[in-house]
Amino acid sequence: MKKMQKYKYLDHTADAKFESYGKTIEEAFENATYAMENIITDTETIEPKIKKDISIKSENLGSLLYDWLEKLITMLELEGFLLGKVKIKKIKEIKKDTEKGKLHYYILTAAIKGDTYHQKYELKTEIKAITYNDMKIKKNKNNTWTITAVVDI
Repeated sequence: MKKMQKYKYLDHTADAKFESYGKTIEEAFENATYAMENIITDTETIEPKIKKDISIKSENLGSLLYDWLEKLITMLELEGFLLGKVKIKKIKEIKKDTEKGKLHYYILTAAIKGDTYHQKYELKTEIKAITYNDMKIKKNKNNTWTITAVVDI
């Protein structure tokens, strides 16, 4: 069986654009994470000294992807955290009927490993922000997933 490509970079005039793939939505989010993080540094060189569990709640899949990637950028800016490994445990869709109406949202739970920035890691570039520009999350006919995202560098 042919191994699925994890991600690729696409041409973009000013920013960085990538497309990630997965057999599941979780795998596509993981690969989007690596695509973004590898713009900053080589994730394979980051030692897994620090482990963190993260949970993100958002109103739709686009917001969930934005909030997830933004969380990682914020962790780099505020804590100097460089991601080396990511495991998206679950992306769960929640639908509830309440007295006040219908609730609908998504929850992402993940485990990440990495290290804080110091001179032994080479930083290639800085990501200023995640954007909604050209963002797409698509379930394909063969039940695989494709994510397209642009980050402002």
